[in-house]
Amino acid sequence: MKNNMTFEEYQNKAQETAIYPKEHTVIYPCLGLSGETGEVLEKIKKIIRNGGDVSNISNEDKIEIKKELGDVLCYLSALSRDLDISLEDVAEANLEKLSSRKERGVLHEKGDNR
Repeated sequence: MKNNMTFEEYQNKAQETAIYPKEHTVIYPCLGLSGETGEVLEKIKKIIRNGGDVSNISNEDKIEIKKELGDVLCYLSALSRDLDISLEDVAEANLEKLSSRKERGVLHEKGDNR
């Protein structure tokens, strides 16, 4: 049974386990986000190394990748919270940005401000 959790609910719940020195707010979750993103990439790399097909990832590998993606989400949540930005706002702003790029036909262009 799936729970339709909101980003706000997730961010509040995840905060309960985000324990790190407050003098290292922002940088600590940045480092964690980087490390966990690397772990997602490591899972994909090992699939390729072992002759797997990344367009047809096994259920076992998907389970392991999902765990790492959850860790990415946890650090993203902590970083957003430390910056006083809700995950809802992050998601909405991202969709607005992507929609604008699509409308202007610049999804595949180079650079941040297209």
